[in-house]
Amino acid sequence: MKHIQIVRLMQVKEKSLSYETKIISNCKTAAEIAHKFLEGVDREYFGVICLNAKNKINSINTVSIGAVDKCMITQRESYKTAILSNSVSVIFFHNHPSGDPEPSRHDIELTKALIQGGKILGVTVHDHIIIGDCESRFVSLKETNPELF
Repeated sequence: MKHIQIVRLMQVKEKSLSYETKIISNCKTAAEIAHKFLEGVDREYFGVICLNAKNKINSINTVSIGAVDKCMITQRESYKTAILSNSVSVIFFHNHPSGDPEPSRHDIELTKALIQGGKILGVTVHDHIIIGDCESRFVSLKETNPELF
């Protein structure tokens, strides 16, 4: 007789992040939360803010940690937390350790692929934000490249 593994999926809360609001109403708020989440990192981090139907944050997760100039990002890993959090939308974010938040060609291509993946999964991508070297330096790909969204 063969055995089939029965599994249970669950998220484990690691820590929390204090912030005044849990509702994301604009890219500036999302960038501030992402900046706070990335505080003190010394290499590129790619993360996701998962939102419910009222744009209230369900969770924030690090998708990938890279080197000083790039991260390996996959569709599957990018959406895993969103699905486990029962999220209807997400905001992706990553930092540029150089301090310059200007998007690269790769950042734009990645955003296109993530949006397409979200459509297949039924998860809306609200934005992809690139964080620079201080809280006020960020680029919203939705604002600078609205045709992607």
